[in-house]
Amino acid sequence: MRLDKYLKVSRIIKRRTVANDAASGQRVSVNGRVVKPAYDVKSGDVIEIAFGERVLRVEVLSTPEHVSKEGAAALYRVLEEE
Repeated sequence: MRLDKYLKVSRIIKRRTVANDAASGQRVSVNGRVVKPAYDVKSGDVIEIAFGERVLRVEVLSTPEHVSKEGAAALYRVLEEE
């Protein structure tokens, strides 16, 4: 699954265009590398997102195409939030 779509489906970022802009602006890294919105997210990847001063680090647990609002939090595990 594309990175921008994963961020939207998991509801880490509410809109896909915002997720796309964040990745294009080099504010998203996966496994320590800055990646583009088309990066293919896999289970076990560690995503780090910079929201201004705040940094969120999560581990990808699964990548389904569709998920309910209630099930979105089960797609990832928060590792660190600064």
